[in-house]
Amino acid sequence: MPNLECRMYEAKYPEVDMAVMIQVKHIADMGAYVSLLEYNNIEGMILFSELSRRRIRSVSSLIKVGRQEPVMVLRVDRDKGYIDLSKRRVSEEDIQACEERYNKSKLVHSIMRHVAETLDLDLEDLYVHVGWPLYRKYGHAFEAFKLIVTDPDSVLDPLTREVKEDGPDGQAVTKAVPAMTPEVKDALVKNIRRRMTPQPLKIRADIEMKCFQFDGVLHIKEAMRKAEAAGSDDCPVKIKLVAPPLYVLTTQTLDKGPNLHFSFVVAEVLPMMYCPRRSWILCNRVIG
Repeated sequence: MPNLECRMYEAKYPEVDMAVMIQVKHIADMGAYVSLLEYNNIEGMILFSELSRRRIRSVSSLIKVGRQEPVMVLRVDRDKGYIDLSKRRVSEEDIQACEERYNKSKLVHSIMRHVAETLDLDLEDLYVHVGWPLYRKYGHAFEAFKLIVTDPDSVLDPLTREVKEDGPDGQAVTKAVPAMTPEVKDALVKNIRRRMTPQPLKIRADIEMKCFQFDGVLHIKEAMRKAEAAGSDDCPVKIKLVAPPLYVLTTQTLDKGPNLHFSFVVAEVLPMMYCPRRSWILCNRVIG
């Protein structure tokens, strides 16, 4: 049976003053025993004195069994495997950075574990030859996985591993070969694309346009044309008539940047491009 248990990072233990994600296992007389989720659930301890800067009236209000939260690493004894942690010394910035890193690492770990389980591979071996080299090169394997969605060859093909073979003279020769077989590469790319391909976000704005001039219909048509022209290839804007004076603006996008652009179209472009007397444009609601 292949081993499917492995830490997320190359380092076996976290560094001192590093924020890590933990899960509380049980509470003892002196503190709480926890598992470090990013380091294959190795055990750590939070003393009660490190739970809060304030006077502790109730331990249960500060820490509960099963809870997951970021804490700060105080001491690491690599020989004995002891890790002392602190909850009171972790800052809001540390918490935010730790949660962001953990969520990325958890997704990477889930993909790697699924590939290893599907192909009966050792998970740590897959990390040694694929995962951790990507962490070293890209800062985080998550960033590499995002590139693999569109261009897997440029990311995965440079990865190699060394194997020893017998040379013509009988001497052992070290040779560089691809880090993974085509089967493993294909399974990895398929899982990454299935889990990480961004889904388009659909946005809709209900608007109301009225013009009481004799050529009001022409003004409204001009407003509709300019609204659609304000869109882009990444954030196309379409406008349709529901029933006068109600219209619907729609778009879809892969990231949040164009959403701001779309809000600009609804809130600013329409009023600026069409403002004769006895007319108005009202945005009733935006959905998305």
